[in-house]
Amino acid sequence: MTAPSPVLLQAFAPTGVLRASINLGNPILAGRDASTGEATGVSVDLARALGERLGLPVELVVFDKAAQSVEAVRGEQADIGFFAIDPARGEGLRFTAPYVLIEGSYLVPAASPLQDNAEVDRAGTRVGVGAGSAYDLFLTRELKKAAIERLPHAGAVRDAVEADGIEVAAGIRQLLEGWAREDASLRVLPGRFMVIQQAMGLPAGRGAEAAAFLAAFVEDMKSTGFVADALARHRIEGASVAPPAVA
Repeated sequence: MTAPSPVLLQAFAPTGVLRASINLGNPILAGRDASTGEATGVSVDLARALGERLGLPVELVVFDKAAQSVEAVRGEQADIGFFAIDPARGEGLRFTAPYVLIEGSYLVPAASPLQDNAEVDRAGTRVGVGAGSAYDLFLTRELKKAAIERLPHAGAVRDAVEADGIEVAAGIRQLLEGWAREDASLRVLPGRFMVIQQAMGLPAGRGAEAAAFLAAFVEDMKSTGFVADALARHRIEGASVAPPAVA
């Protein structure tokens, strides 16, 4: 990759600092260090690598929910972000190709009659999702008979299934499997209902040169093994490096 021009640096970081929007709502990509409280994870590593590539200092702008993280970049309170690609998020943003693929699955009470993903979309079934999450956006389009219960965060989704009688929870397969291991009254349905494509993005108004640079950066991070190494370093299971982008 060629050295960034002053015009490109201005496009990425008009404040002189690369502000990276980090979503803690997706534990595959980010979380807080138990000892320091600092944000850490695959998305943090990528943000710092991009800052190094551009020769810019990096500021992490941390959010608890995906929708907040998206809005920060769309509203230019942050310069880059890490999002699941979805048509409903396209306005005001430019996405790269995905760098990580994550499975979306369903969690049900162990005693539930539901045995297959295809059985979820029926009248009388309530599906709990994090409001504004990739699962919310996808299932809003796909479910025709089941009702969607939008909840403020992943913990509330779990509580809704355990205590409030919600029939199904939708979320990251790794997270749901962890809940099921902790609580024998829960189980994960086999397979997946969607594959989440996690990409980087920036405000649409930052221009074609910045978008192309970010796209090339993501492809480089995949091809050199950086993303795979980050997944391994943070002990992430249930996610895979996305294939190269189709030219």
